[in-house]
Amino acid sequence: MRILIVEDEPTLGQQLKSTLEQNGYAVDLSTDGEDGHFLGATEDYDAVILDLGLPEIDGLTVLGMWRREGRGFPVLVLTARDSWSDKVAGLDAGADDYLAKPFQTEELIARLRALIRRASGNTSSELTAGDVRLDTRSGRVTLKGEPVKLTAQEYKLLSYLMHHKGKVVSRTELIEHIYDQDFDRDSNTIEVFVTRIRKKLGAEVITTIRGLGYSLDDPADAPRA
Repeated sequence: MRILIVEDEPTLGQQLKSTLEQNGYAVDLSTDGEDGHFLGATEDYDAVILDLGLPEIDGLTVLGMWRREGRGFPVLVLTARDSWSDKVAGLDAGADDYLAKPFQTEELIARLRALIRRASGNTSSELTAGDVRLDTRSGRVTLKGEPVKLTAQEYKLLSYLMHHKGKVVSRTELIEHIYDQDFDRDSNTIEVFVTRIRKKLGAEVITTIRGLGYSLDDPADAPRA
């Protein structure tokens, strides 16, 4: 999952970026409203963490611009303001959740996971597809109850497909959502990761849709003859 952080406090921004990366997210960091708006308007993100007190363009204005431009990713507003009027203004501008500083990092990550789940139509923190289970809280993947060890990139790819179970996902979409902006993106590596996942979880877990991309389906949802 790819996250954008727009936060002008350098120390906090870097701490959040590092923590989210350690939790398996691809993260881009912006330190002002103008650059943050540009990234949100031109790149695809699964969620955004947005500070309100930004230089250049304030966070509420940035959020309003994104929504008018049709950008529908979930936004977690992060701010030092703690009055009810500021919360209402943020939510009315299109925010999906609100967290006041100071905060516990664990709470922020939990709220972020919940926003991403809801945006993809999932209500549980545990995603399933047949015998495969992925716990978004712990990052644990199991096959028939047995733990399966995945690399960071394999986990990101599997997680994205499981969040979008039943949908065809193109290579381009996968690249945009599992790598951050500065990563050297190579579409050929996607096929390598898919092959590795199939070896660990079974050849049938991910289906290649020729010319379109990949699909992860639950066997229980397959049509019966």
